[in-house]
Amino acid sequence: MSAVVVVESPAKAKTIEKYLGRGYKVLASYGHVRAFPKKDGSVDPDNDFAITYQIIDDKKKRIDAIDKAMKRADTLILASDLDREGEAIAWHVAEVLRDRGSLDGKQIQRITFNEITKKAITEAVEHPGEVDQQLVDAQQARSALDYLVGFTLSPLLWRKIRSGLSAGRVQSVALRLICEREQHIRDFNPKEFWTIDTACEADKAEFQAQLQAVDGKTLSKFSITDGVNAKVMARRVEKGIFHVTDVKKKQSRQQPSPPFITTTLQMDASRKLGFTARKTMQVAQKLYEGIEVDGEPVGLITYMRTDSLNVSEDAIDEMRVHIISVYGSKYLPEKARHFKTKSKNAQEAHEAIRPTAITRTPESMKTVLDADGLKLYTLIWKRALASQMAAAVLDQVRADIDSDDLRLRATGSTLAFAGFRKLYIEGTDEPAKDDKDRLLPPLAVGDAIVIKQATAKQHFTEPKPRFSEATLVKELEANGIGRPSTYASILNVLRVREYVEMERKRFVPTDTGEWVNKFLVASFGEIVDPKFTASIESKLDAVARGESGWKPVLRDFWGPFKAAVDIAATAPRPSEETEEVCPECGKPMAIKLGRYGKFLACTGYPECKVAKPLNGKEGEQAEPELSDQTCDKCGEPMVIKAGRYGKFLGCSAYPKCKNIQPLEKPKDTGIACPQCGKGTFLEKKSRRGKIFYSCSTYPKCKNALWNEPIDRACPQCHAPFVTIKVTKRHGTQHVCATEGCGWKEQVEVSEAA
Repeated sequence: MSAVVVVESPAKAKTIEKYLGRGYKVLASYGHVRAFPKKDGSVDPDNDFAITYQIIDDKKKRIDAIDKAMKRADTLILASDLDREGEAIAWHVAEVLRDRGSLDGKQIQRITFNEITKKAITEAVEHPGEVDQQLVDAQQARSALDYLVGFTLSPLLWRKIRSGLSAGRVQSVALRLICEREQHIRDFNPKEFWTIDTACEADKAEFQAQLQAVDGKTLSKFSITDGVNAKVMARRVEKGIFHVTDVKKKQSRQQPSPPFITTTLQMDASRKLGFTARKTMQVAQKLYEGIEVDGEPVGLITYMRTDSLNVSEDAIDEMRVHIISVYGSKYLPEKARHFKTKSKNAQEAHEAIRPTAITRTPESMKTVLDADGLKLYTLIWKRALASQMAAAVLDQVRADIDSDDLRLRATGSTLAFAGFRKLYIEGTDEPAKDDKDRLLPPLAVGDAIVIKQATAKQHFTEPKPRFSEATLVKELEANGIGRPSTYASILNVLRVREYVEMERKRFVPTDTGEWVNKFLVASFGEIVDPKFTASIESKLDAVARGESGWKPVLRDFWGPFKAAVDIAATAPRPSEETEEVCPECGKPMAIKLGRYGKFLACTGYPECKVAKPLNGKEGEQAEPELSDQTCDKCGEPMVIKAGRYGKFLGCSAYPKCKNIQPLEKPKDTGIACPQCGKGTFLEKKSRRGKIFYSCSTYPKCKNALWNEPIDRACPQCHAPFVTIKVTKRHGTQHVCATEGCGWKEQVEVSEAA
């Protein structure tokens, strides 16, 4: 048999071809090969949602290569990823080749594998299946819904708010969650409360306790609400004579967390490593596709887009052998653990994320993985192994310490047996208290306790914190919004569109994000409601299970959505009325959002076109801020000014001296400019915020690049540098910057779209 195997990425193709050997030609599709044309009408609601696809321009040569290889083969093996996207890619490849007549009289097989190992690939090829049309239909429905929302709402946002904006079905809900959390923080009224914390001593051993009851009444959180009463109570405690009246001890067992699925991996990588969801998936993709280990291609982890907690029996057996050999029998539970996935839509045939071989320890991978790869691999390895280790045992103690009318309570715990905690502890979103801070000395009923100090401590209730990547992913998952494979792109889109900013690794909505959210909630409240979006996800899951067709899902959605769009199209442009009146016509002025931020405009527009800055009179500029730099042309101080493209440095002697400079000094790459041979490339930002690189001798030398230069000679024309060219579908390439040379090489492949 001769067969053509189609995978998604060239890195995977190279590994699999080595495993399969002669008779198999493995080619990469580089992700999706077909998509909706970038124009309205690709999904036609008036024609029962007929869909038009076209081959993506830069995928034509990929399809041509597969088509050419099929002329010498008798079997097409579709080996794209084992999720909906992978199933859709397999279907699209087959459909294009079928349209070309390349599959006439030839076999079509679909194989999936959870890890890129020789055993997994061989077993998949020996037991092929067919393309799962139900998964394909679910993916088509999802893509069609996203297309209809995007192509319908985006033009509406241009007309109602400002040009260049866009909306998405799922990310709009994520934006709503962020904006609602921000509003909750603004509206929150903190409440004051006080606690009485004591430093105690028993037989020269110090520990902490807190006032728990007064005059026989247990204190609630808000029993003490002012400082005067709190200080009076603290002095009363210090005068008391206390003895231990009750000691309760109990032992609790803490079970390990299950191995990672996509969402928990993203959450823990965010908490422990500071990785964004997008970065986590990119690094995990490389670990999955594999590297060279001892001269052999090896996939290091199982497939990273999964919502299943299943682990193969072979992998469990391997982990149990490793645990007993490295940690000893007391760290191995009597029976292996099997975790059950809570989601009814989880694909149980898949596995959780785990190392393909537990014997490949993080220590042994130090010489073959880069820093980020090693960090993430270590996290995955430890979590997987810990999931099969013995439970941790905690000794917990609670002591009541009484005087005549006061009761203190001290609590603490000690780690009696580390169990899985010897290897791994799950990250949390709040700082964990150190166990040592809660240790208690041996206490017995009747022991005398010395109160060394009683302190009245003031506290205020706090609002829910802003979402971090980890907590937002957790919220989306809890609400059934989106799917594990989509979270990284959702969060990235919100940042790219500048609907949110990151402040101390927390999401903060921008003015643009809040205005877009207000408009969408006002006009499309149901569409951007988390429950509604979750119900759509459930319907798509039903399509994937074969319980319903995909077009009814589109019909049910489109009717109410189109009606809401028609109403919103006739609504006035969103604005916030103010008490200020127009100096020209006397009508109220309102706050509106423009291309460069908020401004005041007359509500009599278009008859009256008066507009001015939000904080100031028409034409008035904000007072410039003095910087610590001087003008290199006239020696006068430079001031920070605000322009339409953001802040910049301008000479304070303006208009006599018109020297301006960027607020941030350009970063020198140290790479020589080959055009003039004198300057080096500086990293700069364009007016639109895009990074570019230009010669330091500008304007004498006007050589500039959009792509980052690297310090390496072109092997073809020997120019002293090449650039890094990044494209969504081709990954990263080294490309010679010399005009007419044309030399390039593939460096790495980005995550398949």
